[in-house]
Amino acid sequence: VQLQASGGGLVQPGGSLRLSCAVSGRFFRINDMGWDRQAPGKQRELVARIFSDGSTNYVDNVKGRFTIARDNAKNTVYLQMNSLKAEDTAVHYCTVRTGIDYWGKGTLVTVSS
Repeated sequence: VQLQASGGGLVQPGGSLRLSCAVSGRFFRINDMGWDRQAPGKQRELVARIFSDGSTNYVDNVKGRFTIARDNAKNTVYLQMNSLKAEDTAVHYCTVRTGIDYWGKGTLVTVSS
């Protein structure tokens, strides 16, 4: 199973970015999908997760600003990030559970003026 993330980059505070992660390879089904992030000097944390029934959860400090979505036909998960803040700067990793947990290579999001 391979996870290909894209969409990171440099954005000014208050700006927006959309991350995408496409899943390929052999698997029976994808259960939940999500995004973690790791900021410099900090532990990795869950940002958002979307379950097979479409329900979602978010870490408190992104609620109201970030939206996670999935396209099951494309085996792709998205993270729309609005009103970005400097503290959102981190390497973002997509995660997938198929019965086995997989993580993609990270994509760097830098929020700076």
